[in-house]
Amino acid sequence: MYRLTIHTAFAAAHNLTHYQGDCENLHGHNWKVEVSVSTDSLDKAGLGIDFKILKKETNDLLKTLDHKYLNELTPFKEISPSSENIARHLYGELTRIFSGRGVKVEMVTVWESDFAAASYYE
Repeated sequence: MYRLTIHTAFAAAHNLTHYQGDCENLHGHNWKVEVSVSTDSLDKAGLGIDFKILKKETNDLLKTLDHKYLNELTPFKEISPSSENIARHLYGELTRIFSGRGVKVEMVTVWESDFAAASYYE
């Protein structure tokens, strides 16, 4: 098996719901996102998937979150836009995007600061 990983980022505002503390107030983060996919085969060029494709598809998805107030977006109308829920949302969307392309999304990690991250995998 091969694992390929990219790092990218987006910026957005949110507030945690059902939370008591400073983070229930509107605030923002410069989130870093790490996406890992796996494959058991390589193409003729020796690639599992071109990093350029992995980055483009991920960044296109992140454009739907970038510079937005996450609480107003459909995926987070019913759930708090925590790093955990953002990671799960990205995992699900990327799994749909890469379906049938010979790679499996292994894990998505969302860093809300240099010292705090949440990962989602199945």
